[in-house]
Amino acid sequence: MTGVWQSKTTAQVHPYQKVWQDAQKVNWQVHDLINPTRCLDFTKPFLPESLVRTEDIECLNPSEQLTLNHIRGCSYLHLFVLVEQFIIPMVLEQVKRLGFDDIFATQALLGFAEEEGKHIHLFQEFATAFEAGFGYPCDRMESTAAMAAKILEHHPLSVLLLTLQFEWTTQSHYLESVRNNDEEDLDLCFCDLLRCHWLEEAQHTKLDTLLAYDLAARLGTDVVELAIEDYLKLVHLLHDALMEQVNLDLVNLERAVDRRFTDSERQEILEVQQQAYRWTFLCSGLTHSNFIRVLGEISPSGKAKVIELAKGWS
Repeated sequence: MTGVWQSKTTAQVHPYQKVWQDAQKVNWQVHDLINPTRCLDFTKPFLPESLVRTEDIECLNPSEQLTLNHIRGCSYLHLFVLVEQFIIPMVLEQVKRLGFDDIFATQALLGFAEEEGKHIHLFQEFATAFEAGFGYPCDRMESTAAMAAKILEHHPLSVLLLTLQFEWTTQSHYLESVRNNDEEDLDLCFCDLLRCHWLEEAQHTKLDTLLAYDLAARLGTDVVELAIEDYLKLVHLLHDALMEQVNLDLVNLERAVDRRFTDSERQEILEVQQQAYRWTFLCSGLTHSNFIRVLGEISPSGKAKVIELAKGWS
């Protein structure tokens, strides 16, 4: 009978199994990206101009613009620690919801959670390297753990949609602003951070999409619409936190460049950075075609609300 037996997944690979198999092909370690012999280069920008928009601020000279770019890099690390901290419990809760009958889903989702833990380690190690090289302390918004706990109080589908939004955000950051960017001489370590984060989040977008479709189908239309409203509350919650970080970035900049800005200068910096933060961390995900497609299939009215919200912030 040799050669007769055939796995039930041979002809058609299980969707969770396919994602799990693809995830095994990605193999990078935090210590390869940042270590005592591979440090951040503070003579170069960490983030591309499309994400930070520091060159739009006319009251800053090039040296001050570079310093603000570095501060934005620090804030980027802090924000994504927050994002990973609410994603891990969300994923583990979905494992419990699905049970263990589907072993492919279990493997894929547990791998998902493990990779998000690696991402926290990655961002924390970069934050430590930043603190060692920058020379000045940087104030940051409230405890990431406390903020993550607030987010997790919301409906599971709303947290799942927020997760998917951020995962498409990371795709946009690397693919549209870093890969093939030959015009800006960016720090190679930070580029590698964005690249490796993108590689694993590319698989996570697929898993979150599968989860979102499954969960929405089980909830029914009325509950889905309530979850969409809850998701929009989360977007506004993060917006307020980001605007708080803009103010803290200004304090950090004044400290680092040893300069007290005038009221008009402060206003210019805040206006440019508020818009930059909205695009970088909210609108780039809210307007991503793949995110909009999933949202439209789950809730056409929710899609319309998100498009309108993003339009107001763009």
